[in-house]
Amino acid sequence: MTNKELMLMTDFYEYTMSYAYFKENKHEEIAYFDMFIRRIPDGGGFMIFNGLHRFIDFVKNFEFDEECIDYLRKTNCFDEEFLAYLKNLKLTVDIWACKEGTPVFANEPLVTVRGTLIQAQILETILLICINYATLVTTKGYRIVQAAQGRGVLEMGSRRAHGMDAAVEGARAAYIAGCTGTACTAAGVKYGIPVSGTIAHSYIQLHDNEFEAFKSYAQIAPDSCVLLVDTYDTLHSGIP
Repeated sequence: MTNKELMLMTDFYEYTMSYAYFKENKHEEIAYFDMFIRRIPDGGGFMIFNGLHRFIDFVKNFEFDEECIDYLRKTNCFDEEFLAYLKNLKLTVDIWACKEGTPVFANEPLVTVRGTLIQAQILETILLICINYATLVTTKGYRIVQAAQGRGVLEMGSRRAHGMDAAVEGARAAYIAGCTGTACTAAGVKYGIPVSGTIAHSYIQLHDNEFEAFKSYAQIAPDSCVLLVDTYDTLHSGIP
């Protein structure tokens, strides 16, 4: 993402509200924003907190460049005094948060942001983006890992992820949850997660039958052989 895309990854009403604070001369007032979960989905009892790393990266690199200001100017919603304020804005917020991988419960603060009203307000949407998806995947992954009772679980969600960014962050979240590795090569590059995978249906279909495909792959990769058993008939062909 470009700086412009990342900085404007915010609900537009964050800016219109901030403009109102500015015009009412309330923008230097100190505010506290708490992020919390009202209800744990599916009666799960708790969730596994994650996603803080991306939020902190955003805060550290926070800056409205000229492209951001030009776009906001073109909306015709703000005057030049406010746009100049945004361009020169430097974050001076304090952040308290749970550690990634921590079990968390409903109605307890997961992240608290303290800062001037506009600074804290503008961070709201990006905070939710960073935490919600990562915490959801980590929690789901943790439950799968627990259900596996010590058997290795491999994350293979890239092809059904909601975009490239979600594929990489989903792999990281699953690894924190206890998955042994990922099929997402980009996550291996970015986060050092062990990469692995099965073979594809197309590989098996290229051979006369599943046994020949399995034997071929096992001879080529005897020390890292993970087989895909559901190409034709899982119970009567693939597994036997």
